[in-house]
Amino acid sequence: MRSVSATLAAFASLMAAAPVHASGWPERNITMVVPYAPGSGTDVLGRIIAARLAEVLGVSVVVENVGGSGGMAGTARVAKAPSDGYQIVIGNVGTHAHNQTLYRTPAYRADVDFEPVGLVADLAPILIARADFPAATLEEFIAYVRQNDSKINYGSAGLGSASQLACALLNAKAGLNVTHVPYRGAPQAMQDLVAGRIDYQCALLPSPLPQIQNGQVKPIAVLDIRRSGVVPEVPTATEAGLPGIEASAWHALFVPRGTPQEVVVKLNQALAAALDTPSVREQLERQGAVAPPLERRSPDYLRTFMKSEIDRWGAMIRELNIEIN
Repeated sequence: MRSVSATLAAFASLMAAAPVHASGWPERNITMVVPYAPGSGTDVLGRIIAARLAEVLGVSVVVENVGGSGGMAGTARVAKAPSDGYQIVIGNVGTHAHNQTLYRTPAYRADVDFEPVGLVADLAPILIARADFPAATLEEFIAYVRQNDSKINYGSAGLGSASQLACALLNAKAGLNVTHVPYRGAPQAMQDLVAGRIDYQCALLPSPLPQIQNGQVKPIAVLDIRRSGVVPEVPTATEAGLPGIEASAWHALFVPRGTPQEVVVKLNQALAAALDTPSVREQLERQGAVAPPLERRSPDYLRTFMKSEIDRWGAMIRELNIEIN
């Protein structure tokens, strides 16, 4: 008798091999909105998935970058789009969790205005310090910062960004009270970290990988529940003695509220086929991204998970009084 895992694997292979069709849908090209600039982590993941979705669905999946307002501009456009399955958005923990509390009046309700399709991948933040920072482990880092907090600062890609909130979570758990220096984006923050003008930041992998490999910055700990495949030698914060640090920048696909469930199911199946394609998994792994296991791939799972993330991050954002007007 075949095992359940063998049956699932066979089903996944079958889905990856054949185009998906449902009652005539899709009959024309699909637009995938990336609510960030070209070259961003979300953009790279979106293009990897869009290319394979096009092969599975048998139509073009056109990627369109619509940045602005911390990802809300492009995400809001999809929330207001026709509910026909021809516009999808690759959202993330920022667009569908952080922003719901960061902004006094968000442009949409993440838990109301969308139909969840499925998780795409997780990107882990990593705590990195300037190259000459006098600490090599997380324990040493925390001790040094506590003793020198008035002279220490950390940078981020901007107020309310995933990098800032990851560091805010770390600081709160470790009892650190240091100055935050927001930048216009991750490249600017990295430039000042390499130059030694700031002391540390919590960057999303794989963005800081070149600087880590060149010795321009010092990796301290991965701020997630698992180590990253692109820096496997760097321990997680929990392994390094500070539990409760889970700041994964998860990414997922969403369609407008009211999209027929048959279309949502077919999109979810196509996404599963893409994630089970070896070449796609290899591309994701090179980006430091982790594809979700089978038990985390359904629309229902994403709906429940997203609500829990809105609550979890919302409580921390309110406690730290972080707000974007």
